[in-house]
Amino acid sequence: MVKWTIIFLLLAILAAMYGFGGLAEGASEVAKAFCFIFLGMVIFSLFMNFKRI
Repeated sequence: MVKWTIIFLLLAILAAMYGFGGLAEGASEVAKAFCFIFLGMVIFSLFMNFKRI
């Protein structure tokens, strides 16, 4: 999940550098969504691990 976030973040930076504003905006939104999904999964995993102990 972190790999996909980094890929879309780099895609957004490259697209912004070359003037593709719409593509950069879309890629940054996807990267942001993946980042929040990843953080949610980490928090859920930690919660389930502490619950088991």
